[in-house]
Amino acid sequence: MKYFSTRDKNLNLDFKEIFLRGLAPDGGLFLPKVVKRYSTSELVNLKKLNYQDLAYEIISNFCSDDLKPKLTNIIKKSYSNFFDKNVVTLKQLDHLNFLELYHGPTLAFKDYAMQVIGNIYEEYLSNSDQKITIVVATSGDTGAAAIYALANKKNINLFVLHPENKVSPVQRKFMTTVNAKNIFNLAIKGNFDDCQSMVKKMFMDEKFRKAVNLSAVNSINWGRIVCQIVYYFYAFLRMDEDKISFAVPTGNFGDIYAGYMAKKMGLPIDKLIIATNENDILHRVATTGKYEPKGVKPSISPSMDIQVSSNFERLIFDLVGEDAEVVAKLMKDLSNNGSFTINKDQLDKLKKDFLSCRVEEKETLSIIEKVKEDYNFIIDPHTATATKYSLDNINSKVIVLCTAHPFKFKDTIENKLGIKINTPPQAKNLMDKAENFDTLDLNLQQIIKYILDKTQ
Repeated sequence: MKYFSTRDKNLNLDFKEIFLRGLAPDGGLFLPKVVKRYSTSELVNLKKLNYQDLAYEIISNFCSDDLKPKLTNIIKKSYSNFFDKNVVTLKQLDHLNFLELYHGPTLAFKDYAMQVIGNIYEEYLSNSDQKITIVVATSGDTGAAAIYALANKKNINLFVLHPENKVSPVQRKFMTTVNAKNIFNLAIKGNFDDCQSMVKKMFMDEKFRKAVNLSAVNSINWGRIVCQIVYYFYAFLRMDEDKISFAVPTGNFGDIYAGYMAKKMGLPIDKLIIATNENDILHRVATTGKYEPKGVKPSISPSMDIQVSSNFERLIFDLVGEDAEVVAKLMKDLSNNGSFTINKDQLDKLKKDFLSCRVEEKETLSIIEKVKEDYNFIIDPHTATATKYSLDNINSKVIVLCTAHPFKFKDTIENKLGIKINTPPQAKNLMDKAENFDTLDLNLQQIIKYILDKTQ
């Protein structure tokens, strides 16, 4: 399998190259040159596979031949520490369908890709003298998942940038209480978009990138997308429906883009529902065609407090007819003018696959309360935003992605519901552990110096 960039179709890189690099040299995002499409009969045959075997089937379409013989063991190892024998759980409550994606070590959907990615890194680097530096920006869950996947891995240093005081205490503790010499936590005085901007600028600094052998595990890394495609297939194949929609809490557009890829691979998905909180750039672009970042408003669903959704560029590539030059121009417009606009034909094309909704904080809390009262099921604030569509459209066939365990937002939920959320085994004694992180200003050179000091 070969890959190119959303901004340069002439690139011809293999999976290992794009996996270790993360971001394309031109600042674009990698995409595969070929996407396998499953026929109806092939989909029927996939129904008999358990999660691990299905993961092999999907992921092997995208990786290089030298990795395929080792992929079965990588996948088995990756999901061996999950707290559900089926890896994921599809919970059906009346007309509501919830896909629980929080049975991994850090109680969030990021574990489903990150555990696999961590073991692929280990495979690529274990018998090598090559050392890499991974820098990741997190709005709360990615950082923890990356830390648990990469802690104490040979030849890897991981630097996690989170926005100071803008993640939940549980989210922060999952990151800052892991005691490993190759893990460095940085609280940045800014928001998630600021952290993400710093990471992108580091990748564009070729001298620094080469000096530390920079790599990425944000959802800009194609490996993340590939692993997340799996649970769309798994969930759909366990529903007795000809076509179904998925409602996805959406921030950086990576998780829902994985659903879009599943649809391109032949999964008969009707609509992908973009659920946003009040930081609603994706809802705005899906309804008006204008992509215009505005100020970020801190919320009770912090993983969605994003105004620059990096993976949206991958969708833009399709919307503009796979014209890399047009993508590059739109991204330049965003950088220079603060916005870009897709035309009516492109917006209509987007609407064929996507719907969107915006959920304010007060309504998010009301949804959490309603689901608890009506179904005795507790959901986190992110999942609540995606649940809105199912509650408003009771005759629709929709699977809601539960992207985080409610314990990760226990203070918000307990205060709203007046109940005590049981501590899952993954979080036993977590809140009593000592934290270790450094606080830095929003200054690129200061952050670069910190990383160089720790790696040189």
